[in-house]
Formats: sequence, C-alpha cells, structure tokens
Amino acid sequence: MKKLTGIALALAFAFATGAQAQQKQDASSDRKAKEQEEERIEQAYKADKEKCDAMKGNAKDLCMAEAKGKQKVAKAELDAKHAKDKVKAEQKVKEAKAEATYEVAKEKCDEQKGEAKDACMKQARVERDKAKGKAEKTADAKREAASEQRAGTGRTSDEKPTEKPKQQ
Repeated sequence: MKKLTGIALALAFAFATGAQAQQKQDASSDRKAKEQEEERIEQAYKADKEKCDAMKGNAKDLCMAEAKGKQKVAKAELDAKHAKDKVKAEQKVKEAKAEATYEVAKEKCDEQKGEAKDACMKQARVERDKAKGKAEKTADAKREAASEQRAGTGRTSDEKPTEKPKQQ
C-alpha cells in the first residue's frame, strides 16, 4: 500500500512539474510574441515617418500626426490584448483613438485662418472630449454590470448556478 501511495505521489509531482514548465514556456512565448509585435509597430512607424520626410509644411505635420496616432493606437491595442483588466484597456484604446483623431484634426485646422481656425479647433476639442467621455461611460457601465452580476448572484462567473427548490 505504501509503495502504491509513493508511486501516486511521484506521478502527481511529475505532472505538476510538467504543468509548471508548460506555464513558464507559455509565458515566455507570449512575452516574445509581444516583443515581436512591438518591434513591428516601431518598424511601421519608422516607415510612415520616412514617407512624411519627403513632404513640406503643414502636409508634413499632418502626415506626422497621422503616423504618431497610428503608432499610439497600435500600442494601446497591443497592451489591451495582454491586459488583465480588459475594461480599462479597452477604455485606453478608445482614448488613444480619440487623441490621435484630435491631433490630426488640429493639423487640418492649421490650414485655416482666423475665426474659421478657431471654430475648427473648438470642434476638434469637442469631438475628442465627446469620444473620451463615451469611452469612460462605456467602461463604467461594463464595470457596474460585472459588479452587479457578481453581487446579484453571490458567485463568481466561473461557478455554475445551483437549482432552487420549487415552491408550491
């Protein structure tokens, strides 16, 4: 009996060690994949910047704003892909998109003069703030819904509901 228990313990230990090694390997490959994606984002940004170098004046500024915005959004999306708090990460992606759009709009407004430029800048700020506000409201609603679900059921999302006895 002792021999059988010893064998069972040895097997359990071997499986546990194998699972830990697999988890470490998965984490290592995830980290490498993220690093490769970060490198791809940087290469795309450099290529976009090089396209802008041939331009002059406001066209160049506009091109650079688009390149930087694209890079920031790509980084936010990559971070969101690997984030533990998905709701917060999604909010950051939406905010990055709003900021990128705003920066491009500002450069487009620079082409205008006087009151038209002022009105254009004001509209760009309003659109950015509106997009950020919407992202925040969406994130708050998702957090609240998740909190209510956990509180209302008295269980975590992984648990299965138990059947209540029928009342007669």
